[in-house]
Amino acid sequence: MPSRILSKTLLLTVTIVTFSSVSARGGNWPHWRGDNGNGVSLTAQPPTEWSATKNVKWKVAVPGRGSGSPAIWKDQVFVVSAVGSAKREFKLFCYDRNTGALRWEKTAVTATPHEGTHSTNGFASASPFTDGEHVYAHFGSRGLHCFTMEGELKWSREFGEMTTRNSFGEGSSPTLAGDKIIVPWDHEGQSALYAVDKSTGETIWKTDRDEPTCWATPLVVESGGKKQVIMNGENQARAYDLETGAELWRCGGQTQRPVASAVFANDIVYIGSGFRGSFLGAFRLDGKGDIAGTDKVVWSVDRDTPDIASPLLSDGRLYYHKGKTGILTCHDAATGEVLFGPERIPGIANTYASPIAAGGHVYLTGRSGNTTVIKDAGTLEVVATNSVGETVDATPAPVDNELFIRGENHLFCISE
Repeated sequence: MPSRILSKTLLLTVTIVTFSSVSARGGNWPHWRGDNGNGVSLTAQPPTEWSATKNVKWKVAVPGRGSGSPAIWKDQVFVVSAVGSAKREFKLFCYDRNTGALRWEKTAVTATPHEGTHSTNGFASASPFTDGEHVYAHFGSRGLHCFTMEGELKWSREFGEMTTRNSFGEGSSPTLAGDKIIVPWDHEGQSALYAVDKSTGETIWKTDRDEPTCWATPLVVESGGKKQVIMNGENQARAYDLETGAELWRCGGQTQRPVASAVFANDIVYIGSGFRGSFLGAFRLDGKGDIAGTDKVVWSVDRDTPDIASPLLSDGRLYYHKGKTGILTCHDAATGEVLFGPERIPGIANTYASPIAAGGHVYLTGRSGNTTVIKDAGTLEVVATNSVGETVDATPAPVDNELFIRGENHLFCISE
């Protein structure tokens, strides 16, 4: 074969192989709720069966304690942890996605927490997030910290100290929205919602909130060409203008100390809570002021609603656990019709991690370390129940053909 033709053939072969490799590993999971905030990957096809040894590509011990979910960008996996007993090192870890090898670890700050936390909560409960240029770690009262993808600290920003209800601890995760980071700051002092510049950490706007402690994460949605920030709250569920922070609409009915975050599709946002009461509402985004009792509330339910775990919205179906249990309900999201449930899910008793969907399946993870996989469908069909053999409070992250699970002691990469 002439050398010129051979060279072109080799170049074409290398290009095809390279393209295939990139295509096979093209997904990211930049935030604990996924790209669209609903807990769904539209591209991942992770395994449905595994154990502490079966289909475990790698497993690595993570020092300290943290229940923030992993964030994945290309070949990097990020997790946070608080290491130590009294004085703690608040750390961000970066692991190699292929091998689990530690690429780098950085201590954002060393401090002694000013108050305690619930026995099931730690001091690193907010999840890291990334835009592929920088990765951000939020430790609440210990600040928000921006690193390059190589681990260089770019800036740090403090917001003061939270005083949480009953010293239950902190845990709300910020949300990245274009050039802004939306930081929730609900506690027993003056609560607020911040928008800060992702490049500098400086405040763009701050809106005070008449809310006690809330652990929900902001959801940014678009309606009518404008973006809204949706926040849960004990007094009111609310929407704010992303550009200015001005309140757009609100609706009461939520329960005490809300934790679950909102989900969204087709100009309707779903917000619920389930501690010392039950409420979940489907709200249209074009309301103004107080929308309670208006046609802007499409439908609502007052029983079996979620507490710690957030709802999942996938393919027109809304899934959620009752309280902190493994009891699951599935609705038609548009109409509120119950498709199945409430039904107890085998292997799942107590839940902190939120359901996720990928590859035609829903992954339901309990605190025992079990993940029960069901069909992403309007009828309940259990596919498998799996365990990593240790407590899991963090929501798993599905990317391509892998599932990343942050356990109490280890980070797992599940892959066939």
